[in-house]
Amino acid sequence: MIWLPSVIITLFFIPNALNKIFHSNQMDKIVANSTVMIITGIFLLIASVLFLYNKTILIGTAFLALYMTLIVFIHMYKGKPYEVTILIIMATIFAAYIRKPQVFYPKK
Repeated sequence: MIWLPSVIITLFFIPNALNKIFHSNQMDKIVANSTVMIITGIFLLIASVLFLYNKTILIGTAFLALYMTLIVFIHMYKGKPYEVTILIIMATIFAAYIRKPQVFYPKK
């Protein structure tokens, strides 16, 4: 049960990454360069793997939250709704906290 939120979050990021890699020629994006879209997809795949691995969960969470924060700013710039994107950021951090809460506390 601890892994369920992480798996659900990953099921959001993996298809998004694969879509960016294999369908990188979408023209409705802010960055129309297909190379940037492919690199973004690879970044998302790596961040998702880091998120799923217990020893690198903090790095993966930071990468995924950073990516989604940039997406929030892009949605704000384009005038699109961004509330769901903020909820995804919160869910990603919460899923990492459920799996490994001790990494969120300062060392004593």
